[in-house]
Amino acid sequence: MEMFIGYTGIALFLVLIIIVLERTRHKDKTFSDYATAGRSFGPFFGTMAFTNTWLPGTVFISFAGLAAGAGIIGFYLVAYSLAAVALMAALARPVHDWGRKFDLRTQADLLGMRYNSKAVRLVASGIGIIATLPWIILGMQSLALVFSFLSFGHVAPFVAVLISIGVIAFRQIWTVKYGMRGVVISDMVQGIFAYFIGTMIAVGLIVWLLANGHGFGDVAPAFYTLPGVGSELGPLYTFSIILTGAAGSWCWPDIFVRLFTADSVRTIKRTAVQSAPLIFIFGTAVCLVALLASSMPEVAAAPDNVWFITASIGGVLLVTLAGICVVGATLGNVGANLQALGTQTANDIVGVIQVAAWKTRRSAKSPLRSLPQCAQSVPSLPPIPPRASLSWHSSPTKASSSWPQRCSSASSGNVEMPQRPWHP
Repeated sequence: MEMFIGYTGIALFLVLIIIVLERTRHKDKTFSDYATAGRSFGPFFGTMAFTNTWLPGTVFISFAGLAAGAGIIGFYLVAYSLAAVALMAALARPVHDWGRKFDLRTQADLLGMRYNSKAVRLVASGIGIIATLPWIILGMQSLALVFSFLSFGHVAPFVAVLISIGVIAFRQIWTVKYGMRGVVISDMVQGIFAYFIGTMIAVGLIVWLLANGHGFGDVAPAFYTLPGVGSELGPLYTFSIILTGAAGSWCWPDIFVRLFTADSVRTIKRTAVQSAPLIFIFGTAVCLVALLASSMPEVAAAPDNVWFITASIGGVLLVTLAGICVVGATLGNVGANLQALGTQTANDIVGVIQVAAWKTRRSAKSPLRSLPQCAQSVPSLPPIPPRASLSWHSSPTKASSSWPQRCSSASSGNVEMPQRPWHP
């Protein structure tokens, strides 16, 4: 009966997500709309989409387990997450403006345009895809732990992994069907459960722990210290993991694309302002639960299971609700990663290769007599600034984007050029 309640709760949660997606479906007219949700979402959806992508289900497991097994060092999650939010506000104007002006769809798209290099675009896309795969695997592991706990011992770990893979594969039907728009809308539903309801559960668990002999005084004194001089990790360890975490935050393709889905720069900045307190309150609450629960023998034996062990004090319903929080956070992160992976593959690898092959074929077919006519049209054009002179606060002149069309019209009509400026 307990397993039936737990698995039914997950099934109902998935049904809710699908109903919301079907009722809000919108047909995208172009691939750009599919990849960026038409750059149409406001600050609330932006906040939920960023948070649901940034804080995966492993926050309840690995990061909480770090706090339960090592102490306050686990709170570095909150520190570097807030630094990442600050970087969002700093990147908002240049990235969003260039994305809208030049129809950019991915992080690799931006880098390829900035350096006018197909090689940069291909390499950036490849790195992003490879770096994304571990997060997808971690998502599967997070879901496997959920299905293992909600089975209450009736499902073997390997079977739980297979179930998690099946759930993720089933959920991606709607990710593929509705693109980034579907990802953002589902992030709203999943985020409400993962972070708002998750915070309420965490606060309730904190109160229970404090009232039942698991207060701050019961935590091992070593858990209140950070690595310092003479320690094995060294005095700069905490600073380094916060700094590298923040610096690398916007290197993730699934995070970076959030700057393209907003409807304005102001929306992105409001998203940053709204995300900061949500991440701070949620992250702190979950880490406090883990820290206080570290005095429980069961948690000390398996720190990564702290979220489910503490939730078990409320019976099967609370464990089910805690599991839904993990599922919501995991589906948001995995869905965003898979969508980013697919878009970068289509836009920045297959697209670049296909356009390069198309240009080669057209060049081979173009008659040489069109070249003198094209050359005669060049002196009448304004000078074209070198691409290297562009900066974040400058943009290509009209001459640079209109020259291919002028050159084409001056020829015999056999030379065709792509319509997206600065794209191969």
